[in-house]
Amino acid sequence: MIYNVKGVLSYADPAFAVVECGGVGFKCFISVTTLRQLPSVGKEVNLFTHMAVREDAIDLYGFYELSELEAFKLLITVSGVGPKAAMAILSALPPDRLSIAVSSGDVRSIQQANGVGKKTAERVVLELKDKMAGIGSSGVASVVEGIQSVASSSNASEAVEVLISLGYERSDAATAVGALDKSLSVDEMIRLALKQLSAQL
Repeated sequence: MIYNVKGVLSYADPAFAVVECGGVGFKCFISVTTLRQLPSVGKEVNLFTHMAVREDAIDLYGFYELSELEAFKLLITVSGVGPKAAMAILSALPPDRLSIAVSSGDVRSIQQANGVGKKTAERVVLELKDKMAGIGSSGVASVVEGIQSVASSSNASEAVEVLISLGYERSDAATAVGALDKSLSVDEMIRLALKQLSAQL
């Protein structure tokens, strides 16, 4: 198993990157998230990798951050999600955002990934809900805790539903409400959450 490839980036496009190590070019399929973090061609780069072995091919998937590789490994454990679908999901949602979307049950955000339908997105949420909290930056864990506490507060749950009806994504609404004091009234939660969400635009 190849854990990582470190060398000179000799080619990159939205589908794959080539990292040259000791005169050998390793073709690594990448997500848009990793593409955005790559240095310019000719510079040194290190990609964490996952090797997928099939009857007709051996493919190498590359990730700029270890957290993205961890998210990828979790995604491919979901029934019906192969490496290509996992890369599409990680192209639409970086690990931090994916962790928040899964924790809040935000199926719609996951569906934004190319080729991922509602049933697949629902399976991702269902099968990974208790596994994604540790993925992403350290700040995400506290956000996920806040989102999970929303479910135990009827006022918070109601505020989230109102924000969704106003057009906000479930993960954004749950993140905003999850950061608030759960003893606040529904109206107060909505007002403060709207203020927070509008500041992000």
